[in-house]
Amino acid sequence: MRVLIVDDEHLARALLREFLGHHPDVEIVGECANGFEAVKAIGELEPEVVFLDIQMPKLDGFEVVELAGSKPHYIFATAYDQFALKAFEVHAIDYLLKPFSRERLAQALDHARSRQPQPAQAAQLEAVVQDAAQRRGYLERVLIKDGARVHVVPASSIDYIEAQDDYVQVTAGGKAYLKNQRLSELEAQLDPQVFIRIHRSYIVNVGAITRIEPASKDNYCAVLKDGVKLPISRSGYQRVREMMR
Repeated sequence: MRVLIVDDEHLARALLREFLGHHPDVEIVGECANGFEAVKAIGELEPEVVFLDIQMPKLDGFEVVELAGSKPHYIFATAYDQFALKAFEVHAIDYLLKPFSRERLAQALDHARSRQPQPAQAAQLEAVVQDAAQRRGYLERVLIKDGARVHVVPASSIDYIEAQDDYVQVTAGGKAYLKNQRLSELEAQLDPQVFIRIHRSYIVNVGAITRIEPASKDNYCAVLKDGVKLPISRSGYQRVREMMR
């Protein structure tokens, strides 16, 4: 079993390496100290299992999964239980809460060998999942993969987002980025107090709007600070008027 270790703490990587050394069928193919290294290593080394920390500099563990894809099996290792819900949403094989024992790691490896998610002991997991759902925040940044490059766009800098078939075009600071995601999916991840769906094809940052003006007899448009005009649907008009009061 080809394994990649990803953790920004040297001691955490060393401990995991020591624990894994007791399993002769495990081959550690690499170690990474941040998310960018991890995305590159997953593509080049093609590990079967990735032990992945969640809170790391540059990219967090979930952003690594978004960029690297779901081909390897992921086992998240973190000191924070509030990420449990999202870990299982991205189909993690297991979720190790630091500090974990050698025995608990062996159990996670058994799950990886069988390629089955951790059996749900609902009574124990339910409290963690509910707590995670309450504390999970909205996106603070949007990741956009452009060939070998990754653009990290702060959500607060986004002016508007336009749907283009199965893609969205994110416009921020006068630059446009194309992201492979549906508009409805991205809308659910953004703070509704900041971003509003004004049209079936557009989401706009309310702070970027300078005024609402008529476009025709019964239609309106939002005029942004840079002069861009975006169409507003009837339902979108009501929502944007309420937020701009």
